[in-house]
Amino acid sequence: MKDYTTESDARILVDGLLRQAGWNPADKSQVLTEYYIHKNEWEGNENTDHYKPSLSSRITQTNEITTGRTDYVLLDQRGRPLAVIEAKRRAIEPYIAKQQALPYAKSISAPFIFLTNGEIIYFWDYGNDDARMVNSFYSRRDLERLIEMRKTRKPMATIEIPEYYIRQGETRKLRHYQIETMQAMDHAVELGKRRFLIELPTGTGKTDLICIYLKRLIEAGRAERILFLVDREQLAKQALEAVQDILSQYSSYWLRSGTNRQEQQITVCLLQTMIGRYTEFTSGYFDVIIADECHRSIYGAWQTALTHFDGFHVGLTATPSAYIERNTFQFYQCRHEKPDFSYPIQKAFKSGYLCPYKFATGITKMLAEGAVVDDETYDPVEFERKWTNDDTNRKMMEEFDKLAWENYKELAPGQKTGPGKTIIFAITKHHAARLAYYLNELHPELKGQYADVITSDVLNADDLIRKFKREDYPQIAVSVGMLDTGFDCREVLHLVMCRRVRSPILYQQMRGRGTRTADHIGKKKFVIYDFFENHTYFNDSDTDIFIGKGRGHAPGGETGPRPPEKELINLGLTDEWLYAVTYVEVG
Repeated sequence: MKDYTTESDARILVDGLLRQAGWNPADKSQVLTEYYIHKNEWEGNENTDHYKPSLSSRITQTNEITTGRTDYVLLDQRGRPLAVIEAKRRAIEPYIAKQQALPYAKSISAPFIFLTNGEIIYFWDYGNDDARMVNSFYSRRDLERLIEMRKTRKPMATIEIPEYYIRQGETRKLRHYQIETMQAMDHAVELGKRRFLIELPTGTGKTDLICIYLKRLIEAGRAERILFLVDREQLAKQALEAVQDILSQYSSYWLRSGTNRQEQQITVCLLQTMIGRYTEFTSGYFDVIIADECHRSIYGAWQTALTHFDGFHVGLTATPSAYIERNTFQFYQCRHEKPDFSYPIQKAFKSGYLCPYKFATGITKMLAEGAVVDDETYDPVEFERKWTNDDTNRKMMEEFDKLAWENYKELAPGQKTGPGKTIIFAITKHHAARLAYYLNELHPELKGQYADVITSDVLNADDLIRKFKREDYPQIAVSVGMLDTGFDCREVLHLVMCRRVRSPILYQQMRGRGTRTADHIGKKKFVIYDFFENHTYFNDSDTDIFIGKGRGHAPGGETGPRPPEKELINLGLTDEWLYAVTYVEVG
């Protein structure tokens, strides 16, 4: 490999980087190289808000006095200077060239500066910020957009925060914490803060909030292209749905793996897809980058999909700050390891913005203690992993079904079809199938429509989710991983935990599937049927006190194939309740 040690060598690398960003270094209508600064023509001009006449046709005169030479000048479509590039050899840290490049840029009214040694690139909007490291040069269109937005930019305070907005045909009122979040972001934007972290509990309207704020940024002339990054397909669907509902006047699309990139204003993309495609975009392509459930998105290789882009980064998370890892705070430049804006879940319950819940909790003897058969010990932790027991699963489903039918009218008087929308969290896909089968057995009159399995390998899973949300049946969705997080159905009245959970983050996300309010059915409360004593492990009672620390850095959900499920040993024993099912009020 060649050792690029001289400035000439560095320029070879710079030429390649410029081509990657869409520039043609050989085209003098785009790029001027080794451009001499002439004292008489440009002396004293420091106005970067207006362009000088075209440079591309200028011919250096030998009798003119030169005051310096810049390595590159990038030109707009009319031949006017956009940026100068100061190229240094590899051994030199390019940041130190700021004061060398600055008079050159001011002399020719180029509003931007790039500093590089062929490996490291700094972008300097010297009229507004200090130089900052970027992954690539900006394209001509990127720089022209920045100039244009600067001309039309308005103070955020002049863009009204609406009192109401339309969502899914329903008029909704902005809540006070949503307004306060936007005011805090306004302040950050005006101060030039480039990263912002928001912590709001599941069900408090993070996606609606950010869509309304994006609309205000666009109206203020501060954003034109927006990237919405998520780490699960269900989150992508919901983000695109919200964008196309609230921001319907702006073009949007979902950039999927294997599809062509489109020139739309708003791009929704899976983090896993962007990891393989970020090089298709320059660092300046997007003005705003939203990362949903951002605490899962900034580790190792995943982080590159965020750091490649040099826009205003907004992180969204429902994870309480106590469980957010330190490098999340570092990425979003938060002080004292606290989000820029947070709204505690206790306040959300107290104010009625989240629906309170109660537990129907009980555990069978075999789930608590396991079993011994023919001198063989069966550990309860290995239930549905190495062994199963039909009677245990039947007892859980029968008890849930009985209680759900008894109390659904109390939970939501406006719910017409019993027992109300339900999510059951199973251990494996085979486990999910058996639980759905037992439930459908309890209601033969519904001919198998009462409960459905919704997992990633089910044919037309998206159609099943849509059907679960919008139609009377199925009333019950049994899933593994797919509905644990990022699934939004306001009408859910019952959550059934048929699995052991030891991650505090996952536990809260699963619980959050029921916390959304639903005034149209008069939803007052929801029930968590906890057959594995998870709430006891987390001390989930009058307050949310959790023990331990969250684990798992890579994006969650069913993002890849699971290992094949082994054939289980069916013990065929009669189980019994160790502790009878009782109710515990929470929230």
